[in-house]
Amino acid sequence: MKASRAVAAFDSATGMLRALSRFLAGGDVPAIGQLPAALEAPMSGLFGALNRFPPGVRERAYAASGWTEAIPRHRTGDVRSEALAEWVTGHYPRRRYPVIFLGSANGALVHLAAALDAPWLPQTLLLPVRRRGVTPDDPRGDLAAVRDAGRALLAANPDLVLHHMHDPNQDRLMIAGMTYFRVKWHRLPEAYRRFVHDHLAPGGVVVAADCALRWPTTRVDDRYVFQFGAFGDATPEEYRAGGPRVAGLLERYGSPVRAWDPPPADGDGPEAEWGLRTEFLDDLAAFAEHHRFRLDRLRFDAPQRLSPAVAGLYRDWYTARGIPAGRLLVESFLLLDPWQTLRTGSVPYWSVFGTETCRADLDAYLDGTDPYDEIRILLFNHGTDSIGLASAADWRRTAARARKVGVLTGVDPGAYPRDFASLVRSHRELRRVRARYPMPLPLEVGAAAAAVTAWDGVTWSTLR
Repeated sequence: MKASRAVAAFDSATGMLRALSRFLAGGDVPAIGQLPAALEAPMSGLFGALNRFPPGVRERAYAASGWTEAIPRHRTGDVRSEALAEWVTGHYPRRRYPVIFLGSANGALVHLAAALDAPWLPQTLLLPVRRRGVTPDDPRGDLAAVRDAGRALLAANPDLVLHHMHDPNQDRLMIAGMTYFRVKWHRLPEAYRRFVHDHLAPGGVVVAADCALRWPTTRVDDRYVFQFGAFGDATPEEYRAGGPRVAGLLERYGSPVRAWDPPPADGDGPEAEWGLRTEFLDDLAAFAEHHRFRLDRLRFDAPQRLSPAVAGLYRDWYTARGIPAGRLLVESFLLLDPWQTLRTGSVPYWSVFGTETCRADLDAYLDGTDPYDEIRILLFNHGTDSIGLASAADWRRTAARARKVGVLTGVDPGAYPRDFASLVRSHRELRRVRARYPMPLPLEVGAAAAAVTAWDGVTWSTLR
């Protein structure tokens, strides 16, 4: 099976890979990289028309669009991990790079890599797998329905670990007809080895991006764990024990239950979407030792922890270049564009999701830095009224902290979180923001490391 067919186009790692590789090739990311710029206007109108339909219709349309990307259960054994790795490396221009990142997916990391003229190779990819007859609120049924498909995938790919993830809170629309198989390499694939060997500049640095976030898991087999729930505003305890917020979500969606009954957790592990497996880092260290190149580790304890550090880095970078540093662009999940960020002289701040916790983290950053003249906020629409989701009005209040311009960019507040036209409209509106200065020369890695480690929860150390 072609890797491009197996990997989800709507996932964080895929969106970040597209955004960074297009930046390094000298371009931006229209419609999160899934449409050419010429189709943005007609598709924006088409999706905008969908906003006039009732919420239930929009939800079904969103779920159907995701289902078309999922692979049949009987084809999981046809996926090959080396083809996945070659698909990743094939995104990047073939030239030498002063820095190469590998590891955890992270939107702030994309902007850090862009500033250093560096590619990033993810440890984790999402393989969506079709299945029927299981409701989002039946985690045991989901595991039973696709366990054999997971085993077939692993039998064909001994270098992968399967983190089978089921989140009926944030992903309930998508998982109505599919399962999320997040696969992680536990050793460095050959295509990654070749890419580093062939494209790291002499004296260059390899950096492991290590998000330390962990989550309760259930062991199914060797190299196979089941993760119920995922990082967001709902806690692991709420997913497993229930509570008022869980009961309220289930009531809103007409579920016959008021709490979930997942398989018991018997341990914990790296969070399926964001966490890094240490075996991958160990194998990378052995590879670095053999080829005698420098290996660093950039470690952060939660996905959004890196965001204020990178925002601070960009603000200082702009100031040192003698250009204004009062324009903030807040991005969301896979709605991010390093080219447009630098073209407009914007400081990037990546919000993982549109939740209250993520908004509170942004507010805390704004409390501790000089005021911004302009704040533009992108909001990823995931289609569901999940636990802890901040409203468009809440996000508008944060944008209003700007001294001059504070707006939601590309968002129809009345349709959020089901404004699927924003996936196209956001880029169109960013392109209308006035440009400031030409693209800068890349930063030096030592200066970047010193800048980001000045922030709490972020470390950058040399392993070899």
